[in-house]
Amino acid sequence: MTLRIDILTPFPQMVEAVVSTSILGRAADKAAVSYHFTNLFDYADPPHHKIDDEPYGGGAGMILKPEPVFRAYDEVIRQVGADTKTEVIFPTPDGEPFSQRAAESLGRAEHLIFICGHYKGVDQRVRDQLVTREYSVGDFVVTGGELPALLMLDAIVRLQEGVLGTPESGATDSFSSSLLDGPHYTRPRQYRGLGVPDILLSGDHGAIARWRGERRAEQTKTRRPDLWEKFLATEKQVMEKEDG
Repeated sequence: MTLRIDILTPFPQMVEAVVSTSILGRAADKAAVSYHFTNLFDYADPPHHKIDDEPYGGGAGMILKPEPVFRAYDEVIRQVGADTKTEVIFPTPDGEPFSQRAAESLGRAEHLIFICGHYKGVDQRVRDQLVTREYSVGDFVVTGGELPALLMLDAIVRLQEGVLGTPESGATDSFSSSLLDGPHYTRPRQYRGLGVPDILLSGDHGAIARWRGERRAEQTKTRRPDLWEKFLATEKQVMEKEDG
């Protein structure tokens, strides 16, 4: 099944340039996904095609108007059919943190719509009536929703069947399990006086697996103590369950 991804944005060229290259472009070539871009200006009222306006109640900034978003959404749903299981994603700083688990969940959908906001925000009626999931990609603010949408889109698309050359590589990425990924080495064996750890050249796959596990644990403990604590708690629960 091909995952359809629609992006509603005032600036579709920002998104098109990215999804046409690298793994995202390869995914479309393999028909694992199909990308569709909707320019919100095309759904604004003529003659000025204005998509933003001042906020009711006063305040700084401009708000993305509801009409262009609702009209664009309605047209997309008309194309795919109302029976299609659709997730509508709104990137926003006040959303829940996006995670690998969220990417895996969204990757199982039939259809995804990303609504890319701009300006101070989007009319709340869009969020209340259309959006099914709201995600933040970090504790910072960017100009529009296109870059956060692309980050999430990349995480989702690379998990689709047939997209990665070796599916096992995705299974060992950071956040695919409780631990971060560890260090990796490739040829040449020596470079600028820097060598590869001898264990990786030993041919002892059991020892290599243990070494990699130790490095992942060390990396997680040092860089993400919050994840390390969760890992320890999970391990404790497993041990208690086995003992019981």
